[in-house]
Amino acid sequence: MKKIQLEILGLSSSQSQSGSFALILGEKTGNRRLPIIIGMFEAQSIAIQIEKISPNRPLTHDLFKSFAEHVHVAVLEVLISDLKEGVFYSKIVCTDGATTFELDARPSDAIAIGLRFGVPIFTVESVLSEAGIILSDLDENADEDSDDDDEDEDDDPSGTPKPEPAPRDPSGQVSLDELTKMLAQALEKEDYEKAAKIRDELNKRDG
Repeated sequence: MKKIQLEILGLSSSQSQSGSFALILGEKTGNRRLPIIIGMFEAQSIAIQIEKISPNRPLTHDLFKSFAEHVHVAVLEVLISDLKEGVFYSKIVCTDGATTFELDARPSDAIAIGLRFGVPIFTVESVLSEAGIILSDLDENADEDSDDDDEDEDDDPSGTPKPEPAPRDPSGQVSLDELTKMLAQALEKEDYEKAAKIRDELNKRDG
């Protein structure tokens, strides 16, 4: 069975299911995308690991990693192995040094754990063929053309300056000191989704 390596491309609120998130995985050597709907807790767990945010207390996936390390078990890879009636199935491939074994898991849990061990994420052709979305060069060019058109529309031939658009996030209006305080407060309240957004804003300003 040929395995296809995936990478995490994005994580956003699901437009179809309230309280859920869309995790977008992409084929590393191709143009197919694999969207998976996951729960809020798993989304937060994945987000804080991607953002390198340390929670005040260990989350369930952190606990799994600590336990595995104490019993000398390592995770080798994550495999999204099957898709049945719209439900994704996955395996966490582990080793104790002598034998290799697999644990059944939801893709969201498997990926959250895999990120903590820094292991690759794979799927198989049958899953990508059924659930993958092809991102063609034509689609990419269309998006670029659309961006260009938007830029052209911003140029007012009359020379009248247009008002600046309002910031999408209130954090764009506050100082770096305030952002740092907000980040600390979000971590204290364990609001990791908000903490990730604040960290993004801090990183942008540092850049």
